Amino acid sequence: MLPALLPILVLSVGPLLYGIALAFTDSQSGRTTATRWVGLLNFRDLAHDGLFWESFRIGLLWAVGVTVPQFLLALGLALLLNQRLRLRWLARALAIIPWAMPEVVVGIMWRLVYQPDAGILNETLRTLGFGDGHDWLTGLATALPAVILVGVWAGMPQTTVALLAGLQNTPRELHEAAAIDGAGAWRRFRAVTWPALKPVALAITALNFIWNFNSFALVYVLTNGGPGGRTRLPMLFAYEEAFRYGQFGYAAAMGCVMVAVIAVCLALFLVGRINEGRDK
Repeated sequence: MLPALLPILVLSVGPLLYGIALAFTDSQSGRTTATRWVGLLNFRDLAHDGLFWESFRIGLLWAVGVTVPQFLLALGLALLLNQRLRLRWLARALAIIPWAMPEVVVGIMWRLVYQPDAGILNETLRTLGFGDGHDWLTGLATALPAVILVGVWAGMPQTTVALLAGLQNTPRELHEAAAIDGAGAWRRFRAVTWPALKPVALAITALNFIWNFNSFALVYVLTNGGPGGRTRLPMLFAYEEAFRYGQFGYAAAMGCVMVAVIAVCLALFLVGRINEGRDK
């Protein structure tokens, strides 16, 4: 048991505890004086930091804006791939390609798509007569929606795979019996498919929200938090404070706030699952 727990303690629990301890210090890069314990000072400063809370708001918009359409599109794709289609194996393989690509590669690829002068998106719009195109990643009004679109595209395959696995565990006999009783497609989905799929759907949605809220690499490559901080997620803000400005203690305090938010989300999810199990 201990050998299995050792990597978790060293690689996960240890850094987490060190980061929490760092949040109560004035640790900075390049200092010649010793790091001092400052108690809750970093958290008091953080409570009055409007830029951080703005990044927190953007992070929530990003997480919800990616997670909701990601789930809806993945559900539709999973329902389609669960049908008896020709070359279904090929369709399933193609559907998970974005999942197999590193986030940095996805970011570079979509930067080329959004490129204002020669990107495929603007070239297509020009060909169809919709103006001269737009600088999607540097426009104040379009940067966040453009990045959200990429997040949905990149994360949809893993949601599709999870939902497809849940669909395949639903007995076909139930669907056939409902069809014989005269139930239409929507009614079969509500009465048969969704009750069996609900636990998987709730779990993958909760995990997606946490993963999306903690996103870093994709947005960093696409916009680096710009323009004007419109896509600066909390993780990007903490990264800048730590590695651009050298405020390690302050950045660690930001990390603690984000961990607390994730812990609350997990607690709410677990409480809901426990209460649902008791009702059954």
